[in-house]
Amino acid sequence: MADRVRVGIVGFGFMGRTHAGAYRFAAEQAGLPVEITTIADGRGEDAFASGGGNIGDGELPIEAGDVRVVTDAGELFESDDVDLVSICTPTDTHVDLAIAALEAGKHVLVEKPVSTSVAAIERLIGAASRARKDRGLICSPAMCMRFWPEWSWLKTAIDSGEFGGVHSASFTRLGAAPAWSGFYADESRSGGAILDLHVHDVDFVLHCFGAPAAGTSQGDSSHVSTLYEIAGGPGHVLAR
Repeated sequence: MADRVRVGIVGFGFMGRTHAGAYRFAAEQAGLPVEITTIADGRGEDAFASGGGNIGDGELPIEAGDVRVVTDAGELFESDDVDLVSICTPTDTHVDLAIAALEAGKHVLVEKPVSTSVAAIERLIGAASRARKDRGLICSPAMCMRFWPEWSWLKTAIDSGEFGGVHSASFTRLGAAPAWSGFYADESRSGGAILDLHVHDVDFVLHCFGAPAAGTSQGDSSHVSTLYEIAGGPGHVLAR
């Protein structure tokens, strides 16, 4: 690998721009040697038209003239100046693209939810395990929230016991339905809020307390509450 981690981003919608901002600003400002070299999007440079989402002000973190822009993800995967690929396309394309990137010898950061299909996720897990064993490649889902400063602080406080043991933990997320893309309204493709957002809450519960012995969920794909039973852990853990 080069002295700098050279990044290619597949899909330059809202999440692709979010990844670009993280690489271009947050990582560079932290002194990490990261460089975005390539963007792959079927719209070509038209993908750089302004647009927003639920985070940030919609400003582009990078301009088309700053990087190579291709319309075919395969061309990005075959590029010699890409070490790491961010997969930021619709959910139902994640697994095939991630496997193709691994087979091309790239590290992969794949947006969540990885898939709406357990079988597809298991297929990627197999490919990722082989790639790690044979070539030392890393494939990781982009479970970003456990790395946000406030969440990291909470995890540290739980582990250190600074405020004593945890007796009860309740996590609540509220948000408006995304209006910037019709993709999210098609739950057969996006998985709805339960897979696209609640997956963050599930991940953080497991990150803090380990795998639950059991869990009970109630609600629907837009609003769900899950009560966890954690052996040796807090008596009450709720995420909704």
